[in-house]
Amino acid sequence: MATVNLGRIKPVFRGAYDNSTAYVIDDIVTSGNETFIAIAASQGNATSDASKWTKLAAKGADGTDVAATLQNKEIAFKTNAGALDGIPIGTAGQALKVNSGATGYEFGTISSGTYSVHAFDEYNNANNVSVSSDGDYFDIAGGNTVNFTVTHADDLVFFNYRNHVYFNNNANGVDVYLMMKASSASIGGSDTKLDFDGQHSMYYSQESSHHHTIYKTYTLKCTGLTVGTTYYVEMCAGKHNNETINFNNPNTNTLAHTRHLVQMIHYKKN
Repeated sequence: MATVNLGRIKPVFRGAYDNSTAYVIDDIVTSGNETFIAIAASQGNATSDASKWTKLAAKGADGTDVAATLQNKEIAFKTNAGALDGIPIGTAGQALKVNSGATGYEFGTISSGTYSVHAFDEYNNANNVSVSSDGDYFDIAGGNTVNFTVTHADDLVFFNYRNHVYFNNNANGVDVYLMMKASSASIGGSDTKLDFDGQHSMYYSQESSHHHTIYKTYTLKCTGLTVGTTYYVEMCAGKHNNETINFNNPNTNTLAHTRHLVQMIHYKKN
């Protein structure tokens, strides 16, 4: 019976390409992390020779060694330049957020945009203070203050205050307002005015004895104040002319605590 030579009926893997090895058709080798199959018998012909080899599997782009790129406790992100970078872990309670320049990410505290009542304070002064000169600042608080300690630059502090004023048969311009000082309750005329509308903001022309209660409210934004610092606030007065006015002076039925009252609510940014 005649013998029929079918030749090679399947490819043969020969391992890594060796320049000294003789290869025949359908030999498969690897080189440079890629795979090639021989299309012609050859020896010493590199896999780059397209007349002898055909590429079966091409190499992809090199991946990034994440373990080498990142430090311990970092989270990975892709930069605008397409590179891999890491962000150090934040502190307890912080979350990943976009930075203030909108150029990347950072760990930080995310505000919910809501407020909660953090503190309340008030004082009242029932002692009559008679003023017969004009000026921007007269101390009518008798050493009393309310105070708050800033917890966040976006904190809000709401003040409700009133003063009972007696005009002694005189026409007068008058205002009551708030004066604030950092880290000290010893407040004076050179400290920070809040809600001051001028000596002549309220003018009373009546020429007979007259009682009047001045009611005012004011909301202080803590932007620009120092977080962690305690601020002290008192009610004071400004007056337009040299006629006499009595502050904290009640009429017959006025309760003592309504003559000079300052209430404060400190709203903390959550």
